[in-house]
Amino acid sequence: MPQPKYITDIGKISRIPEEQREKLKKITEKFVFRVNEYYLNLIDWDDPHDPIRKLVIPNEGELEEYGRWDASDEDTNYVVKGCQHKYSSTALLIVSEVCGAYCRYCFRKRLFRNDVKEATSDIEPGLQYIANHPEISNVLLTGGDSLILATPKLRAILHRLREIEHVKIIRLGSKIPVFNPMRIYEDEELLETIREFSDANKRIYVMAHINHPREITPEAVRGFQALHDAGAIVVNQTPVLRGINDDPEVLGELLDRLSWAGVTPYYFFINRPVAGNNDFVLPLARVYDIVEKAKARTSGLGKRVRLSMSHTSGKIEILAIENGKAYLKYHQSRDGNYGKFMMLDCPDDASWFDDLPGSERYWKKPAKRTKEVVSVNELPDVPRKRERRAEVPS
Repeated sequence: MPQPKYITDIGKISRIPEEQREKLKKITEKFVFRVNEYYLNLIDWDDPHDPIRKLVIPNEGELEEYGRWDASDEDTNYVVKGCQHKYSSTALLIVSEVCGAYCRYCFRKRLFRNDVKEATSDIEPGLQYIANHPEISNVLLTGGDSLILATPKLRAILHRLREIEHVKIIRLGSKIPVFNPMRIYEDEELLETIREFSDANKRIYVMAHINHPREITPEAVRGFQALHDAGAIVVNQTPVLRGINDDPEVLGELLDRLSWAGVTPYYFFINRPVAGNNDFVLPLARVYDIVEKAKARTSGLGKRVRLSMSHTSGKIEILAIENGKAYLKYHQSRDGNYGKFMMLDCPDDASWFDDLPGSERYWKKPAKRTKEVVSVNELPDVPRKRERRAEVPS
């Protein structure tokens, strides 16, 4: 199967009525648009509420006043250009600002602004930092999408990381397994690269991003199998999103189909309060109820998933929400509060940790550690006119 064609001009998608295309163009001036023909073919164009459509086609709610560009203050996690170090054992290398398509709810929409440059082709400072910090045992390549990188580029990064003895796990953050699975199973050089750098003692994990069971096509399953055969371990994480997967039956089917395909359900996330994301927001209590009902429909393998908020202060696991109370625990903590249990009032309309009365007692906003990274929350709301940029980093 040939590689799908990519589309960055919403005006060229003829299945959208022309009048609507003109309205959506205004949104793409603020929030970049990109999709491919394979993924567009998963959309039921006769259904105005189709979840696959909502994942990648702009919506007018993106222009509503809501949230911040960097809702989790990732600018404070950078230690050098292109490298974040928030939790002791894990470092992030931001290796790409391009994805197979752009999810409309993306928590890193800021990366696709023309006036923001957090991804870098020069990862040498990040590699040096990781090499000098033996507490870092696992490194996540993300962005953007790590599997959008040309295979020789990706191989060079993996080679350098495998030269650092204390890096045991390399994670590849990617939605390519469902955006463009052919990129995986048709690229023997990529699969050989994974075989070379993933073995019984030091694994490569693919952190897949599958939001809806309809994304798990025969092509996607073939891609999972190719990754498994190459020695990678595939896990999945997804936010719970209004209008896309906020249904116990849909989420339960997702958990089942992931488990059947050998993909570990890893995280369900609360949607971050990011600019443009208002249409996808759900109250915390509603998300908890949906997730528990979904887990009740699946096996113990599907029940391994955790419901979490990626907050500025850490990953906060939602243990339960009952009778107006939220029972929470730090599953990861920037400030060493791992395991800290919290019981807070949970108003019916609370949709984020900061909405819970008293939550401010448990954390304080961190300071930036490097001036090399722009704090996008301090930039104008609308990016300056974008210049033409390369489609795919090489």
